[in-house]
Amino acid sequence: MFHDGDYSFWGMHMLWWVIWLIFMIWIFATPWKIPGDKRKKDTPLDILQKRYAAGEINKEEYEDRKKTLEQS
Repeated sequence: MFHDGDYSFWGMHMLWWVIWLIFMIWIFATPWKIPGDKRKKDTPLDILQKRYAAGEINKEEYEDRKKTLEQS
């Protein structure tokens, strides 16, 4: 690959390493949406439903807050 007096490493060989390095940085630095990724941002109604299901709030409080969210 690199021998005394052989400077071919600094020609196309080095250029290909730079191209691959830029390509790899681009792949890993670009934010991609992963298909099938289940993490979605919960809406206020989703959070309210989870709190009701967990028993943190009662039915009357749930209905009142749900009505407030649906009006806005």
